[in-house]
Amino acid sequence: MNWRDAEREYEDEVIGETTLARLFEESAARNSNRPAQQYKGGVYERSLTDSVIPAATSGEFRTISYAEMRDIVRRLSAGFRDLGVETGDRIGLFANTRMEWAQSDFALLGAGAVVTTVYTSSSPAQVEYLLDDPDADGVVVENEALLETVLSVEDALDLEFIVSMDDLEGYDDRDDILTLGEVYARGEDTFDLEAYEARIEETELDDLASLIYTSGTTGQPKGVQLTHGNFRSNVNASRKRFGPRPDKGDDVPVLSEESVALSYLPLAHVFERTAGHFVLFASGACIAYAESPDTLREDFGLVEPTTATSVPRVYEKIYDGIREEASQSAAKQRIFEWATDVGVAYQQAESPGPILSAKQALADTLVFSTVREALGGNIEILISGGGSLSPELCRLYHAMGLPIFEGYGLTETAPIVATNPPEAAKIGTIGPPLFNVEVTVDETVADQEAFADDPGEVGELLVRGPNVTQGYWDKPGATEGAFIDVAPGEASRSSESRDTDAGEESAASSGQWFRTGDIIHVRPDGYLEFRDRVKQIIVLSTGKNVAPGPIEDAFAASEIVEQAMVVGDGEKFIGALLVPNTDHVREWAESAGIDLPDDPQAMCDDDRVRDHIQQEVDRVNENFEKHETIKQFELVPLEFTEENDMLTPTMKKKRRVILERFEDRVDRIFEDD
Repeated sequence: MNWRDAEREYEDEVIGETTLARLFEESAARNSNRPAQQYKGGVYERSLTDSVIPAATSGEFRTISYAEMRDIVRRLSAGFRDLGVETGDRIGLFANTRMEWAQSDFALLGAGAVVTTVYTSSSPAQVEYLLDDPDADGVVVENEALLETVLSVEDALDLEFIVSMDDLEGYDDRDDILTLGEVYARGEDTFDLEAYEARIEETELDDLASLIYTSGTTGQPKGVQLTHGNFRSNVNASRKRFGPRPDKGDDVPVLSEESVALSYLPLAHVFERTAGHFVLFASGACIAYAESPDTLREDFGLVEPTTATSVPRVYEKIYDGIREEASQSAAKQRIFEWATDVGVAYQQAESPGPILSAKQALADTLVFSTVREALGGNIEILISGGGSLSPELCRLYHAMGLPIFEGYGLTETAPIVATNPPEAAKIGTIGPPLFNVEVTVDETVADQEAFADDPGEVGELLVRGPNVTQGYWDKPGATEGAFIDVAPGEASRSSESRDTDAGEESAASSGQWFRTGDIIHVRPDGYLEFRDRVKQIIVLSTGKNVAPGPIEDAFAASEIVEQAMVVGDGEKFIGALLVPNTDHVREWAESAGIDLPDDPQAMCDDDRVRDHIQQEVDRVNENFEKHETIKQFELVPLEFTEENDMLTPTMKKKRRVILERFEDRVDRIFEDD
């Protein structure tokens, strides 16, 4: 039996047609004595007291079991009901990824609420919109700072309560402001198991579970409506692909109750919410919560995880740190470069001979084993989503024994559409669709001449299945525009069969296809390749179409260029804004006896620096057609970050913001055109 058939036929106790609250309850019953969550001491001023969550030693992780987590979730759920939460109420979660986020999520879902998420990086105006648009009845914030953000806009809202995960001081005059510890105490006094079970049973798969808002980079954020069935179907399909199926060999990594995950992406985003939360808790895994994205190296070492989910930009940063550490001397740098070359050659070889195998073993001893130890030493599965991953970078991770399995999805698909199976991963692809997801492409949207070398079909990806949203909150026009009717069999390619699954009879799966807005190549083998967003395809004045994503991804493993954004819409040629790796540039200049200006922009404008970076641009250009090559570039000294509003919370480029910020530099690229 091949893996596709085995995946389709696989069933176990994790796969089911239950709501999210029931999913958690069933997993907690199966895994009651197993570790559920790990939390780091000295990070938060938690309001859940030591009698509920024992304090962890500062800088160390402590564990609670599924039975302990279940007790917390149940009492918080009863506390929220006592606070006035009723079935269908929209409650905001406005906090960083941490243990209490997960507990509050399951507690609110168990109380019948609809959880709407808010990024901690949101401005007061954004917070107002994200709580006002769904008419939120209450909000759970992380701490006093975020509480004050809510209070600054509360006159425009209709909140019945605000709950803080951390301790508060000075709000005694407000009966509607509480701590999570106080909510727990209410629940401890009022919890009734029969009433709790009855509420869970009343919830149906078609009921709304969450509103997750789009990033709003191309307009006002839209609240994506996701039901219990949408999420459940994605959990089921993910379990079939990554679960411990009996057909998998011992060398194939799996997600199971033995898995330990390090969670650090925003739980406010659908990627971590499903892949790093619902899927893992359903599987009985243990989830440790990193202190922050800045402490990942330390937290990987402390937790020693077997798995983690992340976005391409984080993998780039981790690799940059690994390479920088390995380049502390010229000798170490040469060994590292030799080892990565050997590892990539070994990874690409269909049948490595004895000489290459011996080199790989030596490279592993000298370099790769040290890299793996730096990430805890136990990594089996790394998942990448939320953006396009550079094939070169993915191959380097595989070469080091840190396999990244790239997938693809959207908020509107809860989110997973496709992902690489561990037993048959193909680098450079986003894998085949999940077993219960159908895909087809609208070829009229893409310039077929531009993709003539791609065997298969290329166009805007259309999706339907039980994971697809019902539509956008209070935006019927946007909902109507997001779907299209396609005649059965018209340019259609699916995952071979459509087994009935949880929530399958949604409006979206009854015949309409969701327009993803992404140009996708459907290969003859059924694997998908991401090309670019439809709206980001650059149309040159010559009529040629250029996808900027692959060009930008080609710089991902560069030690010279930190970030790249390709420009040129309506122009004769392709240009780029490049963010240099300042540390590398200054080290290079020092070794070459070059005295560079201290001012960052002056350094970027230095002709010697530009000549040095031109060599890297020339290297990248070798892999692209003539009309796709970067003819001119400008160096900018400011890294694109979430803090300066040039990246979204999931680290995607805000192209409009970047273009406005560096308008003068873009003008310089094309001033002689």
